[in-house]
Amino acid sequence: MELTALLSKNLPNILTIIRILLLPFFATTLMYGDYQYALVIFLAASVTDVLDGLVARIKKQITIFGSILDPVADKFLLITSFIIMSVYGWIPKWLTIIVISRDLIIVTGWLILFFVTHNQKVEPNILGKATSTLQFLLIGGILLIQNINNSLSIPGGFFILVAVLTSVSGIQYIYEGLKIANSENSQKSIK
Repeated sequence: MELTALLSKNLPNILTIIRILLLPFFATTLMYGDYQYALVIFLAASVTDVLDGLVARIKKQITIFGSILDPVADKFLLITSFIIMSVYGWIPKWLTIIVISRDLIIVTGWLILFFVTHNQKVEPNILGKATSTLQFLLIGGILLIQNINNSLSIPGGFFILVAVLTSVSGIQYIYEGLKIANSENSQKSIK
């Protein structure tokens, strides 16, 4: 009875937590070469990602906790995937550096904004969502290749596309953060 009550309170946050809990199993299956299980776990994590947002909107269960936890769960899964897959040579190391650098810059910028403005809103934009989607597609494609036909490979142009979109979205987040910081500073100086 208590589990049902807990699930009914905020199912989207539960789904996000499940995605985080799947991460060690995903990493382990990748590292030990169990690519079928890795693909299944990755797909399960991807489904929980889609469902948590959908359920949150439908049931009007959008929370500050969920708006922070959801992108953190995505980043944990993506960064883990990029690191392991670049070690195996499936993803170029330069692309992994771009992806991780962008995420570190965004998180650092958000922390600075939070301490300066006390604004805790996390507002993903369309370019950021497109970047995450493309990164998830890249990881999923690599897992499919490992399971179907290891002689196939991801076209180099796709890596470049992911790198460009990742970089441009990072620049856009920096620009938006500077706008917020300047707006907050000008409002404080007017008072």
